[in-house]
Amino acid sequence: MESKPLAERIRPTKLEEMVGQKHLLGNNKILNRIINSGKITNMIFYGPPGTGKTTLANIIAKSSGKTFYKLNATNASLNDIKEITSQLDSFMGMNGILLYLDEIQNFNKKQQQSLLEFMENGKITLISSTTENPYHYIYKAILSRATVFEFKPLTKEDIIDGINRGIKILQSEFKDVNLNFSNEAINYIGEVSAGDLRKALNSLELCAYSTMPKEDGIVYINVETAKECTQVKILNYDKFGDSHYDILSAFQKSIRGSDVDASIHYLARLIEAGDLISICRRLLVIACEDIGLAYPSAISIVKNCVDSAMQLGLPEGRIPLAEAVILLATSPKSNSVINAIDKALDDIKNKDVGEIPSHLRDSHYKGADKLGRGIEYRYPHDYKKHYVNQDYLPKNIEDVIYYVPCKNKMEDKIRAYMKFIKE
Repeated sequence: MESKPLAERIRPTKLEEMVGQKHLLGNNKILNRIINSGKITNMIFYGPPGTGKTTLANIIAKSSGKTFYKLNATNASLNDIKEITSQLDSFMGMNGILLYLDEIQNFNKKQQQSLLEFMENGKITLISSTTENPYHYIYKAILSRATVFEFKPLTKEDIIDGINRGIKILQSEFKDVNLNFSNEAINYIGEVSAGDLRKALNSLELCAYSTMPKEDGIVYINVETAKECTQVKILNYDKFGDSHYDILSAFQKSIRGSDVDASIHYLARLIEAGDLISICRRLLVIACEDIGLAYPSAISIVKNCVDSAMQLGLPEGRIPLAEAVILLATSPKSNSVINAIDKALDDIKNKDVGEIPSHLRDSHYKGADKLGRGIEYRYPHDYKKHYVNQDYLPKNIEDVIYYVPCKNKMEDKIRAYMKFIKE
């Protein structure tokens, strides 16, 4: 049997053998056109593991005619780069060098900058890959000289295509023993691999090697075997990375959009990741930002649910959290609160708002009257409807309007009340 993992043995050597990434590699798509033109430029491949970044780099390298070097930024050093650049004026570098740098986000600024001169003059063509957002982790000087291509997680259908190729290779290696994977087993592996073909092929190989043939000489692999040999589905979630903010963003936008099922789905992702603090903080924000005065009691209910979840912990805390999510997703929506405070803050930062009117200033000290503090202030409770018309805003912004009620039952009442007292 081969010592290399199946994922390496099956690695495509031609563009046509790759699965997925049709938005980049499909007929007449951008990467397809670049590769076929033979004019390879500096590129950054960004996407989750097992989606073909390294495979595509290898295919491009073979078609480029350049001397190919491969480094992993996790363990490579500045000396490794110097050793490669020293080959530029030798026979090895005559046609230029193509450097594939895996996990480039692990290179520090100095290491990344050491490549700039050679990228600029075209002596080194850099293809790098990263699982982290390049706009957060790669320095602007590199980004300005390279094109970022985002690799998407493979679909279940893509994964199953890869699995079927893997079965053919395994079958050819087993020779006198027949492999029989049930459709349920293949579907299960495709489902739990979370868009990672490498993970799927590792599971496939483990199934084949860990199952003994029956008396008829056939290795039968059913869904139970697949479950035994497949790792628990790994959620793409990094508390300090893109996936954290992507899920939280989808969570809030689903609640704001009143899609209760999507809201519960993203809550489940966050619960599975064990990120209780982020869930609670976001729910409290949503109650004020997206529901606001359309249902003012929502914040109190959500606060109670959040406190209960924090006290219970997970997994029991999932229940009050789900209650809060369903309440918010199905509540009437209003963004008048956040609009009002953000507009006011914008004025504070960007305008000369002027001084507080003298009649509103503190007058509880001796000599305040000599400064004109509080003299013309009228006490609203002394007037009919507990309201009196007087200036409260600074003179420079006396006509500004921050709060604009939205159309909903509660704010219709607010609008009516404000009209009533001012008549």
